[in-house]
Amino acid sequence: MVEIIHLAVTWALVGLIWMVQVVIYPQFGAVGRLEFGAYHADYTRRISWIVGPLMLAELGSAAWLLWAGERSGWFLISLGLIGINWLSTLIVQVPLHRRLEQGFEAGAHGRLVATNWVRTAAWTARGIWVAAGCL
Repeated sequence: MVEIIHLAVTWALVGLIWMVQVVIYPQFGAVGRLEFGAYHADYTRRISWIVGPLMLAELGSAAWLLWAGERSGWFLISLGLIGINWLSTLIVQVPLHRRLEQGFEAGAHGRLVATNWVRTAAWTARGIWVAAGCL
């Protein structure tokens, strides 16, 4: 059962990261400069209620599987991808969002979109690895 939860949470994050990457982040540049501060604050408040619990559920279900003795190659590789996603989020994306809290900055926006491809690729690879291991 935990494997199914883990698979479902991972694929929810895959869908979410692709939506963020190809729809939401690029649209930041289309928001007027005067409205951007309020828009960005609203976005970060709302998305945190979705992505936070999903990331914690992914990490928690992975920890549960590891504690239960899961040591297959697919799973161990997928743990590294979780690490990449957490590190990228904490070290790159969160600081860029903090800069954008001060107002729209084209350079920070461009770096946010460009560096988010790391998370997009890692979560997509994770989704494939987890699905391959569960099927």
